[in-house]
Amino acid sequence: MPIFSTKQYDALERAIIEGLRIVVRRSGRREVVCLPTALRLTGGRELIEATHPTTGDRLDIYIDESEGLEVVR
Repeated sequence: MPIFSTKQYDALERAIIEGLRIVVRRSGRREVVCLPTALRLTGGRELIEATHPTTGDRLDIYIDESEGLEVVR
């Protein structure tokens, strides 16, 4: 189960506060660009609530299904 580093969690929290886009690399899937709105704990799993930057659709991304994260500036 991949776990984000402290720097990645700090970057995620800053992206939520400042409204910055992030790129999440998901296990076995392509990269997802999104605007994170919240970080929650749901059923013992960490969840990034986000919206798609073009369509505005809601995206729920579980951290344990992700391989990495980068903030787009």
